[in-house]
Amino acid sequence: MYLTSINNEKVKFWEKLKQKKYRDMYHLFLIEDEHLIAEALKYKIIKEVITIDENVKYDIDTYYVNDKIMKKISSQVSGAHVIAVASTLKEREIKGNILVLDNLQDPGNLGTIIRSAVAFNFDTLILSDTSVDLYNPKVVRASEGMMFHLNIKRCNIIDFLQNLDSEYLIIGTDVVKGKNIKDLKFNKCALVIGNEGSGISKEVKELCHEMVYIPMNENCESLNASVSASILMYEVNHD
Repeated sequence: MYLTSINNEKVKFWEKLKQKKYRDMYHLFLIEDEHLIAEALKYKIIKEVITIDENVKYDIDTYYVNDKIMKKISSQVSGAHVIAVASTLKEREIKGNILVLDNLQDPGNLGTIIRSAVAFNFDTLILSDTSVDLYNPKVVRASEGMMFHLNIKRCNIIDFLQNLDSEYLIIGTDVVKGKNIKDLKFNKCALVIGNEGSGISKEVKELCHEMVYIPMNENCESLNASVSASILMYEVNHD
């Protein structure tokens, strides 16, 4: 199907999906990269495709549009080549190690953390309801398609941790009083990473069974949240 007017109702609807409130309302989000679309297709979450290239062919409803429309619905300054409308991810049963993010705000950090979680065999990612939106376009791009491989849940993490199965060791981070993670013994863990500036909230810290730190050069006071998360997940995975 060919669309040429930016005032078309379909175009207006796609543009709404650039905003979180409409993504939440319709349980849909936009994917702006052929590689990411290819990953999403494996999970059968693509509903329709929008493209400026008539040579692009998918076995899904495809809309061919002009540059003006594409720039209107794309989150990228120069516009995108192809965009897909996808259903938000379904949650599944939690089986393995869990990463819990307490008020993480930077979309690039979340995207990087998602990639590391998949790389280091974490089953589930729990996002606090105050964290950056999973379907923020920058998060989707930064995750490089790995978000489709994870079980991701957004919720009140206080409630989640309070009701977590007792077989899980809840581990937080503390550069002053923490232990070396290599000294801990556990079968399953829920690893908590805090806000980029303020760390783990007091309420969440009180629910942690153990606190850990990453040994490093004394000239470096702290690490980026995604770097810290990646190192700790690596250590858990190689325990």
